[in-house]
Amino acid sequence: MNDTIFALSSGHGKSGVAVIRISGNDLSKIFQQIIGKKTIKSRYAYFTNLNDKNGELIDQCIAIYFQSPNSFTGEDVIELHTHGATAVIESVFEYLRGFGARMAERGEFSKRAFYNNKMDLPEVDGLAALLDARTDKQRAQALKSMTGDDSKIYESWRKQMIEISAYSAAILDYDTDDLPKDIEKTLITRTKKLYEEINSALGCYGTVRTIRNGFNIVLAGDTNVGKSSIFNRLVGSSRAIVSDIPGTTRDVVSAQLDMDGYLVNLLDTAGIRESNDIIEKIGIEKTHYEIKNADLVLRVYTSDSEKINNAGINEIIVFNKSDLNNKSKKSGCIYISALTGDGIEDLIKLIKNKIHTIIGSSESDLIINERTYELLLNVKKHLGDALNSDETNFDIFAEQIRISADFIGKILGVISTTEVANATFNQLCLGK
Repeated sequence: MNDTIFALSSGHGKSGVAVIRISGNDLSKIFQQIIGKKTIKSRYAYFTNLNDKNGELIDQCIAIYFQSPNSFTGEDVIELHTHGATAVIESVFEYLRGFGARMAERGEFSKRAFYNNKMDLPEVDGLAALLDARTDKQRAQALKSMTGDDSKIYESWRKQMIEISAYSAAILDYDTDDLPKDIEKTLITRTKKLYEEINSALGCYGTVRTIRNGFNIVLAGDTNVGKSSIFNRLVGSSRAIVSDIPGTTRDVVSAQLDMDGYLVNLLDTAGIRESNDIIEKIGIEKTHYEIKNADLVLRVYTSDSEKINNAGINEIIVFNKSDLNNKSKKSGCIYISALTGDGIEDLIKLIKNKIHTIIGSSESDLIINERTYELLLNVKKHLGDALNSDETNFDIFAEQIRISADFIGKILGVISTTEVANATFNQLCLGK
């Protein structure tokens, strides 16, 4: 933690501007040498010629000094805005090594911010999610965590648990007359409320995970009903092979789309039929697997399809090849032509409505990821054990509530082990 570290904080590759971040305990002297001035101001942009130890020009850049503790890491921080050529960046790195600085490890800037109380672990989780965000919903979800909304909820829960545990322990040491009226009943009521809030948050985990990882939509149906043609229409390019030969699609073909800010994983699957072809049979097995794990299934038929199943809750019945269909239309289905594009826009609208119905109704104020999910399961367990304990034994009750508070502390990083913290910071890239 005493090393001066540096990293490229902007994206890799050729760019107009590259941002190189440096963090350490006292960088004022380094900054003076960078800009060639003895008097420096914090948060002031200096345009300067950056010269190496031999006086040769490396680049012209903007240099900014952030004095501790008013910086991202809580330490002194320098930002160099150079040209984004690889040769320039490497030369600046070599220049910084001359000051005894080293390349930062993954997430090391955020780790320092955490240990200097500039961020807690949910905020670090949010930052990692924001850097990975590809859709508007992912961005909004990540920002809620990064700006402290999740932390406020966790801190409130932990504070309540500490109070409940303290009062529960006090029941054993003080006379009833010295404690608030109906204290035992109040503590149980408050614990039940916490249990219900945490259970409700856990119930929304699937939705949070879907927004983060993508909403899975599977195209399923018999061979030669036009699934691959529909896939290509929705994707907007010829990603899947289309032919009149049955069993052309033998593996799962996937593409990612942005639909109303939600990340969608669209999957084209092998046609379902009886087959003796070993490879095709493997593809059909994959089809059944993807259907089972889908958030939404588009069941594709044509007018001459022999067997048509009723739509499930998270299914849409799609009749393709409407340009060849002269039969009366069935209610509750959508008719399209992947060949002409007729009805595709209506299908997209219907898919978006389904996504909003499935996800929108169960979105949570708390953004739970894999790390916090497991810890919250432990919180729920110990709160449940407290509620199921002998009502006269508040010693056990107090201990179970204390353990629950400790697990919330691990979520926040208040009593986090090194392993928990490192697992969180390793999500991040260099320069963060």
